[in-house]
Amino acid sequence: MASPSRRLQTKPVITCLKSVLLTYTFVFWVSGIVLLAVGIWGRVSLAVYFSLLDEKATNVPFVLVGAGTVVVLLGTFGCFATCRGSTWMLKLYAMLLSLIFLIVLVAAIVGFVFRHEIKTNFESNLNLALEDYNVTADRHSEAVDTIQRTLHCCGVQNYSDWERTEYFSQRGIPRSCCKNQNDCSEEDLKDPNKAKLKVFVDGCFFLVTSTMESKMSVVAGISFGIACFQLIGIILSCCLSRYITNNQYEMV
Repeated sequence: MASPSRRLQTKPVITCLKSVLLTYTFVFWVSGIVLLAVGIWGRVSLAVYFSLLDEKATNVPFVLVGAGTVVVLLGTFGCFATCRGSTWMLKLYAMLLSLIFLIVLVAAIVGFVFRHEIKTNFESNLNLALEDYNVTADRHSEAVDTIQRTLHCCGVQNYSDWERTEYFSQRGIPRSCCKNQNDCSEEDLKDPNKAKLKVFVDGCFFLVTSTMESKMSVVAGISFGIACFQLIGIILSCCLSRYITNNQYEMV
């Protein structure tokens, strides 16, 4: 049995660790809300770009939403475990934090490794969207129009890409490429020389990939920051569990 003075020295440490872990858990819970919001923001702001990617790439925002939901639930569990001072619950909390940390880390590495493949895939699908372009309610055609209007671009590499499409032989370059909708007739759009003065000449591929990279960098940065933040929780949970276990052992 440990001396009373030893037990008295241990209790303030446990109280301090509980307070710090509770503060951490609250911040961790808030980070889950942030992750959830980032996932929803990414899905909404990048929806038009994701429509021209394979289904696997479009799942990224949903993964973030799912991860955010898990973090919120885990944060709630961590708060309960800390207040109860249960060693097994604290150990389980640390294990779950470690698991999520590894999952987020692997996801970030995979995303970084395959970023060039995503670019190639997008360029291929954008070329296909131009070839199959029409003015009906086709989601790929709508995506092309939205991208061209929003980013002030035309075609994949430049406006001349449209000259190789079936749509150009019928109606010329789409009106979504026009700089001024009021000064852009179908006759102008059918003539490449006249169209050059009426439409945006820069291609969309470079602008789209730059936009996606900038926005995905924000998503990746926040996700990686939250992943690293979990290491603090793992250390605090393990330390608190150990001190509580030692204190219980010393009282025997």
